[in-house]
Amino acid sequence: MAQSKANVQAVFGTGFVGRVATFLAVDDGPARPRQSTRAWETGAVGEERVAERLDALGEVGVIALHDRRIPGTKANIDHLVVTPWGVWVVDAKRYRGKVDFDVVDSLFGFGGRKRLLVNRRDKTSLVDGVERQVAKVKEALGAGIDVNGCLCFVDAEWPLLLADFSVRDVYVCWPKKLARTLLKRQEPLLDPEPIARMLASAFPAA
Repeated sequence: MAQSKANVQAVFGTGFVGRVATFLAVDDGPARPRQSTRAWETGAVGEERVAERLDALGEVGVIALHDRRIPGTKANIDHLVVTPWGVWVVDAKRYRGKVDFDVVDSLFGFGGRKRLLVNRRDKTSLVDGVERQVAKVKEALGAGIDVNGCLCFVDAEWPLLLADFSVRDVYVCWPKKLARTLLKRQEPLLDPEPIARMLASAFPAA
């Protein structure tokens, strides 16, 4: 249940950490999707839904760049998100079916590799794509800035006992969970504005 702004500020104060804590506590957007969710509005696009959620984080210092070209290729990056703690490459997907994973090639329950499944089909190629995008962003920024990758599924179904998860180093979740994951109740580690300008130059608007 969302807490009141006054109660949160009484604990965390009104500084930067307090603003982030307040945003997280009183956010009343859609909760974790239930297994039966099938909210497919006509004309809705996964990228737009994720963009709306990311843009709302601007009030706590997050800068989101949407639909950016990767120079020299025909590919694009759905969302580049610069937070006060690092950068996220977010690929938005709007697929029918259940998002899940399994582990293959394990030996007596050890080792193996994790596969991303959507509607029981192997979609690990989506993870490969995000990893390539993350590599491009790291190349553009150089060392010293944390860069993470995420696949964000809009309106997908999730097993009742499965929360968010990762396949290799790519985080897999839904929009509200992404927004809450991007924020930390700690002081900033970097200034998002110069990093966002660097990324906007390296990856022009599509």
